[in-house]
Amino acid sequence: MPDDRERLIRDLFAAYLANDRPRVADALADDFRFTSPFDDDLDKTTYFERCWGDSGWIARHDIERIFVRGEEAFVTYLCLATDGRSFRNTEFFAFAGGKVRRIEVYFGAARQDGRFLPRPR
Repeated sequence: MPDDRERLIRDLFAAYLANDRPRVADALADDFRFTSPFDDDLDKTTYFERCWGDSGWIARHDIERIFVRGEEAFVTYLCLATDGRSFRNTEFFAFAGGKVRRIEVYFGAARQDGRFLPRPR
């Protein structure tokens, strides 16, 4: 069963990179919730309204690690943008009924050309 959850996470990242909104929507439970430093407990509809956009700025995601325990998982990944920026995030996933029920995103530092890019406060 942990392999199914890891596969679901990898498929979700691939669908996001392919800008395949129907595939992403299908992976998310009807009662899906999303939280990040910019978004607090968004429902599925609001997530797509506020957070979904063209993923063409992403060159690739390098998934560094996935830890699955029961109905929960953590994934850490390096995102490389087409303009040379990169950042590393960690996301917490909760599952229910074979779908992603919750994602909480923890942002890492942004970098470009090997240098740290501070975020505005």
